[in-house]
Amino acid sequence: MEELLHFGHTTLGLLRDVLPIAGILLGFQILILKRPIRNPARVFVGLVFVLFGLALFLEGLELALFPLGRLMAQQLTLPSFIFGDSEAVATAFNWSDYMWVYVFAAAIGFATTVAEPALIAVAIKANQVSGGTVTVNGLRFAVAIGVAIGVSLGTFRIVTGTPLHWYIIAGYLIVIIQTAFAPRKIIPLAYDSGGVTTSTVTVPLVAALGLGLAETIPGRSPLLDGFGLIAFASLFPMITVMAYAQISNWRAHKGPDKYKEPTDL
Repeated sequence: MEELLHFGHTTLGLLRDVLPIAGILLGFQILILKRPIRNPARVFVGLVFVLFGLALFLEGLELALFPLGRLMAQQLTLPSFIFGDSEAVATAFNWSDYMWVYVFAAAIGFATTVAEPALIAVAIKANQVSGGTVTVNGLRFAVAIGVAIGVSLGTFRIVTGTPLHWYIIAGYLIVIIQTAFAPRKIIPLAYDSGGVTTSTVTVPLVAALGLGLAETIPGRSPLLDGFGLIAFASLFPMITVMAYAQISNWRAHKGPDKYKEPTDL
């Protein structure tokens, strides 16, 4: 009963948030464009689906994804797992003791990005407008590798407690340098690829992992150290997508005919 009341409260809150969006769309359609709404019944049913879908998604975050991310972070940092002894206490800090944390972060970053609906939509559109030059799976895997590297490096930062801005500044310096040498047609897509990773599947698990690590590792603050993983997940896909395009061009021009067209990205 308590879960149903909480779901109802979440649905009402979402209704309050979604109604202004619907009002803006309908207002422009009727008052500015002065066009009738086609299939109003289908539009209404679609809005209802969106409302309940978002409500169910938020409930799923609270009931499953956030607790699961925190639980995995807690279990991976337990002394019984790291040292093989539940009574062991680390007398000297060593970042290499948390190697499985980095592996898990990379795996969860890669898997969630491959399944990210926003990235799939962008990859399909990029494939269509490029005439097949940018392949759907090529873009998805390039972005997923970037997120995996970024999230893994972000967990390393949490474990070691090093300042976040060092990594971000260094990362964007790499992006700036790559932009000068990467194929022009891939640069806008690479920049957008960093944004589409911060969506419905990736963000909840990555955020939960960061907060869970900051809560369980001694000397870390959830407020200061628990956040920042999303910045890594947005930055490194730009690097890997441009690198993928650069490698593809290099391989295409390395063959016997150096003037042949680049291979598919």
